[in-house]
Amino acid sequence: MHPGDGSTLDRAVDSLLHFDPEVEQAVGDALESAPTSPLVQSFAAYLGALGTEPGDALAARQRFGRYAAGVDGSSLPVRERLHVAAAEAWLAGDLHRAGGLLEELSLVCPRDALALAVGHQLDFFTGDSVRLRDRIGGALSAWDAADPHRGLVLGMYAFGLEESGHYRLAEEAGLAAVEQNPRDVWAIHAVVHTYEMQGRVSEGIGYLDARREDWAQGNYLNVHNWWHYSLYALEAGDTDTALSIYDAALHNDGSAGVAMELLDAAALLWRIRLAGRESGPRFVALADAWAARADPPFYAFNDVHAVMSYVGAGRLAEAARLIADRRRWLAQGGPDSVTNRRMTADIGLPVCEALVAHGQGKHATVVELLWPLRRRLHEFGGSHAQRDALQKTLIDSALGSGRHELARVLISERIGLRPDSSYNWAARARLADSLGDATLATAARGHARDAAAAAAETLLPLSLRPDVHAPSGESAAPGGGPVSR
Repeated sequence: MHPGDGSTLDRAVDSLLHFDPEVEQAVGDALESAPTSPLVQSFAAYLGALGTEPGDALAARQRFGRYAAGVDGSSLPVRERLHVAAAEAWLAGDLHRAGGLLEELSLVCPRDALALAVGHQLDFFTGDSVRLRDRIGGALSAWDAADPHRGLVLGMYAFGLEESGHYRLAEEAGLAAVEQNPRDVWAIHAVVHTYEMQGRVSEGIGYLDARREDWAQGNYLNVHNWWHYSLYALEAGDTDTALSIYDAALHNDGSAGVAMELLDAAALLWRIRLAGRESGPRFVALADAWAARADPPFYAFNDVHAVMSYVGAGRLAEAARLIADRRRWLAQGGPDSVTNRRMTADIGLPVCEALVAHGQGKHATVVELLWPLRRRLHEFGGSHAQRDALQKTLIDSALGSGRHELARVLISERIGLRPDSSYNWAARARLADSLGDATLATAARGHARDAAAAAAETLLPLSLRPDVHAPSGESAAPGGGPVSR
C-alpha cells in the first residue's frame, strides 16, 4: 500500500463492489491524496474503461500514460506491478491480456478485491463464462467468513456460476450473498439471471418486488435490473408494463445517454419488435441518442445495439454507415484495440448485417449470417440473457424464411431448457401454423397462455406499482462508472 492511499482507496473499493456512484468521488479523493500511488492510478484507469465510454477511456488512457511514463514498472512490488500492467493493457485495448494479468495477481493476492472485481468485469466483457466463474471460485477459499467483503465476492461468484449454467449453485450463492449484504445489487442481479435462464418468471418478479428498496435506486445497476423486470413483464404478456418501465427507467428525455442505458433500451425495444408489438416513437428517439454519440470503434457489443436502434427506427442508411465505418477501421489495421478488432470482425459485423437484413425482411440472409454464430455469440461479451435477443432474431427469421426444420430445432432446444416460457410456446405455435398443424398450434398457444397467466398473477398492476425512476447521477455510469449489465 502506498503511503496515504489506504483509507480513500478502501472506500473506493467498497463503493465499487456496491456499484455505488460514490466510487467516482472516492477515486478522485484517492488521486488527490496519493497521486503517485500505482494502485490508485490503476483504479482510476479501470474506472475510465468500465463504462465502455470511448471518451472516458481516452481521457483515462492519457492520464495514465503521463503517470506510467515516469514509473519503472519492473521495480514495483508484484501487486502494484501487475495492476499497472493490467491497466495499461486494458487501456491499449487488449482485454484478454488485462484479464490474464489480474488472474495472475489473484494467484498471489487472492484477497485483492479490486483485482477480483475488475477481472470479473473483464471476463464479462469478453464473454469468458468459465473464467467468470473460476476467477472468483479460485480465490473464494482465501476469504475468511468474517471478512465484510466476502459476501460481495460470493455475489460475483454467483454470477459466474449462473453464466456457466450452474443455476442451483448460483441461486444459493446469490441468496447467501444478499443475506450478508442486502444492497449487494450484483448478487441480486445474479439471482435474477438464474430465474431468467430457467424461465422462473413468477419467482423473478416476486424476488425483484420483495427487494425493490435494495436495488431500484442509488446504484449503477438499477437501470439494468429494471430491464430484467421488463423482460419478465414481456413473458407475462404485459407490454404496457414493459414500456412504462422503459419510459421511466431505461430511456427518456432526462436520460444521460450513456452506452449502458442505451444498450438496455435497445435490447428491450428489439424484443418488443420481434414479438410483433408496437413501441410507438421510442425507437426514433433512441436512434437519435445513439447518433448523437457518434462513437468511434470501441466495443462491438455497443455497435450491435446501436444498429438495433437504427433498424428499429427504419433508418437503415445510418446502420449501413456504421457498418461501413467499422469495415474501414478493420481494413486500416493497427496494433491497438486488439480485442475489439477481433470481436468486430468475427461477431459484431456479421450480427450488424443480420440485423439490417432483418429490417429489410431478408430472412434467409439473417439465417445465413446468424446460424453459424449462434454458439459463438459469447465471444463479443454480454450475458446469455442479453444475447438472447439475437437468438430470438434467428428464430424469427428461420420462421420467416420457411426454414421449418431449423426453427423446430431452435425452438425445441429452448423448450427443453425453459418449459414454462410463454415466448417458447408462442414460437412453437407459429411453427405449427406454418406447417398447417392446427392441433399442435392450439395446444402450443394454450401452453403460452398458461405460462403468461402464471407470470401475470405475480406482476403488480400498473396502478399499484410505485413509480419506477432512475435518479439523476445514479442511472448508469457517467464518467466511467462500473458496468451495468
